[in-house]
Amino acid sequence: MKRLLTSLSLSLIVLESAFPFAIAAPPRQPDKTEECEILIVGGGLSGSAAAYEGLLAGKTVCLTDITDWVGGQISAQGTSALDERPTQRKLLFYPRGYLEFRKRIEEHYKRLNPGKCWVSESCFLPRDGHKLLFDLLKDAENRGNGKLKWFPSTVIKELEITPPNPPVNGGGQEEEGKLIQNAIAIQHRPAKSTPPLNTESLSQTIEDSYRYENSNRFDKSIIRFVPKKSRKSNQKPQPADWYVIEATETGELVALADVPYRLGIDPRTALEPSSGTESGDAYCTQGFTYTFGMEATKEPQTHTLPSFYQQYAPYYSYELQRLASFPLVFTYRRIKSAKPDQKLGTNPREYPINPGDISMQNWTWGNDYRPGTSQDNLIYTRSQLQEGGQLQPGGWMGGLRTETLRKGEENAIGFFYWLAQGTTDSQLGDNVKKPYPNLRYLTGLKSPMGTVHGLSKYPYMREGRRIIGRSSYGRPEGFTVWEADISRNNFGDDYYRNNLSAEDYRRLWAILSGINAPSVLAETLSPADVKPRSRAFIFPDSVGIGHYAIDFHPCMAQSPPETPGNKEREGTRKGQGQAYPFQVPLRAMIPQKIDNLLVAGKSIATSHTAAAAYRVHSFEWSAGAAAGTTAAFALENGILPYQLVDELPKPEPQLEALQRRLDRNGNPTAFPNTSIFNQRQDWQ
Repeated sequence: MKRLLTSLSLSLIVLESAFPFAIAAPPRQPDKTEECEILIVGGGLSGSAAAYEGLLAGKTVCLTDITDWVGGQISAQGTSALDERPTQRKLLFYPRGYLEFRKRIEEHYKRLNPGKCWVSESCFLPRDGHKLLFDLLKDAENRGNGKLKWFPSTVIKELEITPPNPPVNGGGQEEEGKLIQNAIAIQHRPAKSTPPLNTESLSQTIEDSYRYENSNRFDKSIIRFVPKKSRKSNQKPQPADWYVIEATETGELVALADVPYRLGIDPRTALEPSSGTESGDAYCTQGFTYTFGMEATKEPQTHTLPSFYQQYAPYYSYELQRLASFPLVFTYRRIKSAKPDQKLGTNPREYPINPGDISMQNWTWGNDYRPGTSQDNLIYTRSQLQEGGQLQPGGWMGGLRTETLRKGEENAIGFFYWLAQGTTDSQLGDNVKKPYPNLRYLTGLKSPMGTVHGLSKYPYMREGRRIIGRSSYGRPEGFTVWEADISRNNFGDDYYRNNLSAEDYRRLWAILSGINAPSVLAETLSPADVKPRSRAFIFPDSVGIGHYAIDFHPCMAQSPPETPGNKEREGTRKGQGQAYPFQVPLRAMIPQKIDNLLVAGKSIATSHTAAAAYRVHSFEWSAGAAAGTTAAFALENGILPYQLVDELPKPEPQLEALQRRLDRNGNPTAFPNTSIFNQRQDWQ
């Protein structure tokens, strides 16, 4: 692929909209029209949380997903091990729906951790994650008198977006004020006399799922989603008749609607001081992972060498000497224990493995696949989408490189063979890796992943397209949550003094100084004399919470990732480390240009470094709960989401009403003792 973008625009994709206002006509009339008050695209944890709150608010919710499972990380992506921090877990300080889901796991298995894994307090089977979560949504539908319309195996193909409102008296931002009027989707099902869904892998089916025409594989229905018509003749006109929530794993609607966004590494600045590059790199996103389940057996199994194994073998490794233990790797994400009451001891390297135990694999130097160049990046940049015709009417094909998906699948299957039979280790050398043949690779529609091929239905995505929010007070370049807002890193390290300009270095310390920022900027207080705050930045428009370490699975330096001797991109782990408990600002969920689109999940306005913390299970739920509640609140009060924050830092009474509603409903907007006068947050 010809490299068309400058180094800066590779990371900071702030581009004028070229999206047409009319959509291309499908090859036939839609088979049906579905009315929604809230259309949620993406049925992962964030989309499910948005649906949960929308249903409890009594709304008609349409929920779509490319797979046939809800839950994303906990189900279709196979990462059914809840990533949680100790203090938050001990106090159970989570959104209400997330707590209810945890409770249902415990009730279903008669224990919270049926896998007796050591990475989490709760590891369970992905297929059960889908069932328990879907039952939770149906219960919310009944309790709230809402209506759930679930559309599995469905992708959005087109959006009809109105032109912006004309500027008043020749002024204003004519690019703002667009509305999504309807969406055209394609739902697929097996064609007659063909195998069931989930027989083939995603790379084999994804392109077909985005084409209108029926195929030898799929019969398809074309669905038009539209706002629900009011049944009240005297109802006042609303600024928006419905809300669309972007909750896909890669930011599909962000690209399709062509709102400004970032992708990959951001340039090094005072706000993103640990960035490994001065110019940014849109091709270097975090690695993605096809998970799989494997069962321990009493007797050794016969393992067939995959035809492609030698291509990927130079990549596989235990990574670190302290991790070089098969029992440690197996029990790390064990999702079913054959002896759940067995004592384990304190050393995971010595944990027993029993026949019938099932482990889910998600390993950095294993089934992680980590492309990072323009030749192999998974998530296409805007320039690549434009060059490939995906931004033309009717041209959208999901925005992913199919060949890279295929190689990620092969890499994962090869990793299982390495665990069972491999004797090489790319990072630790010879005489470290020993075969462990007492393993069975689990396949079939009743397997943990619910697929004939045994891989997760969709890869676990750590990073997608991330919107740039609208300009706001203190953030005129467009709202973003940055590394400096949440990181516990030691910014007094010489690295920052040596790699930032004097101006940026002072600005960094102004950010870190909290209420002393004016003195630092005025140069009446030296950075050397600053006592940095020991908490995250406090956002007046917080509508959710999260807490996790800044955790990277960086792209590789060379293409393809499995190149012998390949290394992680230099400098990409500099920002890795602990983060303070952080907030989810509403401004991070409001894209530019379109007024009835809200963004949840991993596509909210965060930097590359901040996104490495803003990506785990409870955060996704919190962001989704905020999106669903905000959409319901906006419908009920006849107000657009951006109008809740457009006067900040002045008081925003309706924003405060929304925050009270979230808190009252058990969806926390702040951690305990959060205050600008409290400079310390000791949570772990």
